[in-house]
Amino acid sequence: MPVKAEPVAIKKYANRRLYNTGRSAYVTLDDLAEMIRAGDDFVVRDARSGEDITRSVLTQIIVEQEGKGPHLLPTDFLRELIRLYGDSLQALVPTYLNRSLDALKRERSRVHGHAGAEADGTARGATPSERPTARAAPAAHDDEALVPADGPGGSELDRLKRQLDSMKAQLDKLSGL
Repeated sequence: MPVKAEPVAIKKYANRRLYNTGRSAYVTLDDLAEMIRAGDDFVVRDARSGEDITRSVLTQIIVEQEGKGPHLLPTDFLRELIRLYGDSLQALVPTYLNRSLDALKRERSRVHGHAGAEADGTARGATPSERPTARAAPAAHDDEALVPADGPGGSELDRLKRQLDSMKAQLDKLSGL
């Protein structure tokens, strides 16, 4: 089992500049986003106090990415997320979201695996109509964007969507108490 490398230390100074101690260079939020996409891990600390501020910097990266578009987070999702702060179910949300993201990552890997095999003509003997396909452009409704079209993974995504709908219904019932 490979040993996980120590996260790169990033220092954030009072002037809002970010310093990558691993590269000995100043970086931007876009640079940090690229590090994440490349699979690199980092921890951001306030240069003066040493406080771990990674979570707030990651949130800033998301805000910047959402500002650039195309949007990944549907407006209804953001509203529901805000409603969950201070709710009695708040403690359950991180675990639920992590599990949902893990399932999405597995599905993405599976779809990308099929896409790679399809590109070289070795999609395990599947006929073109049996191969999973993803929509090229987001749908009119944010929550339908990037869902495989009637492919083998559709059932897993449908199941996750039903779970999310069920959770929303439970939250609605609890908030009505």
